[in-house]
Amino acid sequence: MNQTKLATFCLSAAMLLTVDFAQTPLKEKLTSRKVLNLATAKAIATAAETEARKNNWNVSIAIVDEAGRLMYFQRMDDTTNVSVEVALAKAQHAANFRRDTKFHEDLLSKGNNVVLALPNGMPLEGGLRLLADGNVIGGIGVSGVQAPQDAQIAKAGADLLN
Repeated sequence: MNQTKLATFCLSAAMLLTVDFAQTPLKEKLTSRKVLNLATAKAIATAAETEARKNNWNVSIAIVDEAGRLMYFQRMDDTTNVSVEVALAKAQHAANFRRDTKFHEDLLSKGNNVVLALPNGMPLEGGLRLLADGNVIGGIGVSGVQAPQDAQIAKAGADLLN
């Protein structure tokens, strides 16, 4: 190590030693919270599927965790190919933006085209936040029929948590 690098390293180390960590403002958050697990994700999908079957609708159903990562997916028979990606995108949108997809669909329908620039957005009704104690723990996305029908199916799944 050359002398300049050594001097810089020693100066940095000395500065770290002089920091009073007791006075460093850190946010302390020691709380427990509910998280989505596989059994609950399957139960949510089953409740959604029951609503779809009741109406003779064939759909894809995606359940994601709070980070938007897929936990459970099912595709009913005779569902369109593209419904797979759309259902997942709706679920991820709801979890990542912490808003139901209809919120952004409504903004878009009012002419707020900036919604189209949202990263990884899917502003089509049918994606709902999954909530526990008022906190987003995941999302459900449904695709395969008309958007309001997708939302009806997703709501039947999300309502399982209430």
